[in-house]
Amino acid sequence: MSRSSAPHAAKQRIYQQFARISKALAAPARLELLDLLAQGERSVDALAQTTELSVANASQHLKVLAAARLVESRRDGQRVLYRLGGETVEALWHALQRTAEARLVELDEVARAYLTGRDDFEPIDRAELARRVRAGSVTLIDVRPAEEYEQGHIAGAISVPLDRLAAFQERAPKPRQVVAYCRGPYCVYALQAVAALRKRGIRATRSDAGVSEWRAAGLPVVTGRGADA
Repeated sequence: MSRSSAPHAAKQRIYQQFARISKALAAPARLELLDLLAQGERSVDALAQTTELSVANASQHLKVLAAARLVESRRDGQRVLYRLGGETVEALWHALQRTAEARLVELDEVARAYLTGRDDFEPIDRAELARRVRAGSVTLIDVRPAEEYEQGHIAGAISVPLDRLAAFQERAPKPRQVVAYCRGPYCVYALQAVAALRKRGIRATRSDAGVSEWRAAGLPVVTGRGADA
């Protein structure tokens, strides 16, 4: 090897380490797993069920993510629980989404096809929502599954999973605006909740920022059961 090529070969080994991250991200299933883990810690079985993967397939994808240090795991009895590898991983996921939104016009097309009603229910601005939550002028509901709410939710939100929305509708104060949020900009739960609430005459809108986006913005996220509807 010549003198000039030796330093370059050493530099290439640096890029090989960067490539470990990009290779780990190069599968839609693994990105979905990261998106779910941004909501909180999950078992392999729970991740497999939500992503409609087999347990074996989900485990294999998680091993790839773990090898790139994007996720970490711990054992809880017979279960293995996974979580994001840290704040930088969550920031990387957000950066990837923002880059795709800025560069890929196709993303908007496929998102519109999936997020039925997105154009009808314009989301409330995050800063404005934060102001209204502080002022107590809205009822903020978290429509994700209860276990996700318990692991982290926007301060002031109450837990109203979709399967409990009908009960909430019966006692929701109609004059007061209800704001629903779920897992972020590509989650349909908030859209479904807003559509159902409006059919009952309840003033409702959605936030396309979930807990992960709220936390990244430095806004308050709390854990525990909190308030139920």
